[in-house]
Amino acid sequence: MTKAAELAKMGEVLTNSQIGGRRNIVINGAMQVAQRSTSVTGIGGSGGYFTVDRFKVDFGGSDGRFTMSQSTDAPEGFGNSIKLDCTTADTSIAAGEIALFQYMIEGQDLQQFKKGTSNAEKMTLSFYVKGNGNATYVYELYDADNNRQISKTFSVTSSWTRVVLTYDGDTTGAFDDDNALSLYAQIWLHAGSNYTSGTLSTTWSSVTQANRAVGISSFYSSTDNEFYITGLQLEVGSQATPFEHRSFGEELALCQRYFYRWKTDGEAYSNLCIGGATNTTQARGVAQFPQTMRSNASLSSSGTFRIVSMGSGNVGTSITVSINRGHTLQPYVQFEASGGSSLTAGQTAEMGANNDTDAVIDFSAEL
Repeated sequence: MTKAAELAKMGEVLTNSQIGGRRNIVINGAMQVAQRSTSVTGIGGSGGYFTVDRFKVDFGGSDGRFTMSQSTDAPEGFGNSIKLDCTTADTSIAAGEIALFQYMIEGQDLQQFKKGTSNAEKMTLSFYVKGNGNATYVYELYDADNNRQISKTFSVTSSWTRVVLTYDGDTTGAFDDDNALSLYAQIWLHAGSNYTSGTLSTTWSSVTQANRAVGISSFYSSTDNEFYITGLQLEVGSQATPFEHRSFGEELALCQRYFYRWKTDGEAYSNLCIGGATNTTQARGVAQFPQTMRSNASLSSSGTFRIVSMGSGNVGTSITVSINRGHTLQPYVQFEASGGSSLTAGQTAEMGANNDTDAVIDFSAEL
């Protein structure tokens, strides 16, 4: 690039306010936070969030499987990446098969792109990738509010490489200004002919399925295949600025808006909360979240729990845990014993793990 071109680019960066303030819309782009797990095997068939926070995988139709992990293999300046390691190949690709690596964004966090206006801003994605050999994948931006999309291919080699992809602004279809899903930023890792038989849609347009993933390699082509990614950044404008590093504490707090795992941290009788017994088998308490969650949270749990009726010392065991009333900030969490009548209604009650250092309770408000 000539000096004049460099100066022009820097002028655009300043005009778009890319130097000051928060630039990166992506949370946990350096792959630091992994509340759920650092490694999960046999992923495929059914999608979801498995390891590094805010990053999801989605599937359709394929028999391929992989291990997903938080890896310490990372480019200079980063401590972590996400690693996908193919463990079951799928070389017979049916028309409707897909495998997607996804990051999803609320509409209220996208308003600076001015989408749907005559002044719509360009979007620039940058990230570091590597594999164990040459491959080509597609990074798609999919507007869930208006059913529009744009796709760009990128290459992967056996060395860490920074990829920069700039997408034109879209003057059609504004993002909703709310806390619901508006934009998928997703990598096509595997796709059947339903998604690859057309011409790649490199400009914003209404969705034509055949144009979404044209030209990609299949991650499932061999059990030798690996895929690493880190340093993901989405920002306003056509210039990729240096990755915006945030502290681990900041990233954790941002992630806990979407997902919070309560765990015992090695204390076998750790308490989630203190509340009160509502009858002989139930108690309720208010869980204190470290962050206000995006929306009413759902709850899942694993492990062994107890209720202690503090006035009498009676203990209820064989407990199920549920949210009695969803609320963004302070839901009632209900512990219920499956049998017995040891609790005393109206007494203060402790609720938590019952001699179980591995007990967890997950609160999720994911997109």
